[in-house]
Amino acid sequence: MTSGLPRRFLDLLTRPRVAGAAWWSVVSRLPVYLMSLALVLTVREQGGSYAQAGLVAALYTLGMALGSPLIARHLDRRGRAAVLTATAVAYPVALAVLVWFTHPGGWAQPAAAVVAGAVLPPANACMRSLWARLPLREEERETAYLWEALLTEVLVIGAPLMLAALMLVGSAGLALTTVAVVGGLGTLGLARTRLPAGTEAAEDSAGADAAGGSGGSGGSGGESAEGSAGAAVAARQGTRHLLGPLREPALLALTGVMALSAVPIGLLTLAIPAFVDRHGAPGGAGLVYACWGVGSALGALWLGRAQSRVAPQVRFPRLLLAYALGTGLTLLAGSQVGLALALAVGSAPIALVSASEMTLVSAIADGRSLAEAFTWASLATVLGDALGQQAGGLLMDPLGPRAVFAVATGTALAAAGLAFACRGLLTRRAVPVVEYAA
Repeated sequence: MTSGLPRRFLDLLTRPRVAGAAWWSVVSRLPVYLMSLALVLTVREQGGSYAQAGLVAALYTLGMALGSPLIARHLDRRGRAAVLTATAVAYPVALAVLVWFTHPGGWAQPAAAVVAGAVLPPANACMRSLWARLPLREEERETAYLWEALLTEVLVIGAPLMLAALMLVGSAGLALTTVAVVGGLGTLGLARTRLPAGTEAAEDSAGADAAGGSGGSGGSGGESAEGSAGAAVAARQGTRHLLGPLREPALLALTGVMALSAVPIGLLTLAIPAFVDRHGAPGGAGLVYACWGVGSALGALWLGRAQSRVAPQVRFPRLLLAYALGTGLTLLAGSQVGLALALAVGSAPIALVSASEMTLVSAIADGRSLAEAFTWASLATVLGDALGQQAGGLLMDPLGPRAVFAVATGTALAAAGLAFACRGLLTRRAVPVVEYAA
């Protein structure tokens, strides 16, 4: 019997043939959480303007949005080793070309940014789909997705600090290249790690299950075999549909909820420094941001222990409502310290929302398209965040940060309402992907 959430994490992350993939995935994901900042710093270091730096970072994100679903689809179809190995080589090469062989103002640098974003290794999608396929008990799988959510918060805080440390001993371009190479090595490690038997046979087993049952008794056996074979072909064709897993209404609804719930994050990203600046301490914005991330991480550790006792489709809208109420605490802040406290307390459910979302994706998505399903869920969050930042920029000057806090709170409440409205749809599909008897 484990004692406490840290012990559950330790038991899971030190398990033979699980530990290797889990820890290599951490290394492979380092570039994800600092590359936009690193690109801006590199372009500025090369003499480019902020407008040029912003364009390169935006095009990198655009390339990621366009390329990641296609790469994830190949990951589902061709397996982990081939896709991760190819992107582990292509990604650092593309970024090295951008840093060392292009310059601001030309066409080559924006083009290299698009290519680099498009070939970003799908480490997030790969590891989250592996958690769904690994032979784990359901409470262990809940712990795995909570770890994923907590890891995101840690990397959001820690990866930029690592970039800053690298820049103390070298240039921004050298730091960017180093992180890209380290991420590529981590991806190679994830590609070559051995996993428990049967973990990566989801497609084969799904096809076998679809073709099974053909040995029925009597004269219906041939018809049953023919019908099952047709169903298997139809299922395989379904995975090749343009929309892929988004053809499933429950997954489409879930990604819509996640996109809407990410908009307040983008709004707050703009409103926090503006609020701190208006209260006379512009240098304190970094500390306030840190309180936001630390509050989410501590919330996962404090509240995560009880998550598996409530069905994910039930707790998901409840957590979104708690997240909306927590966002509303920013309206009560009257100083930098007050805002830091409001964010630290109000952010407690954020990582838990993310963990519940991952659990629902693994339950809803077809086992043959898990990586692509997780990719669409992540993209929904990225796009919602970007929309929130754009809206925050437009609203800030005419309305001010407090009004943006109010818009963020209203949007979060709308996301919670949508989640409650979709709960029945999620309930019909929320079933465990893999069960494992210890």
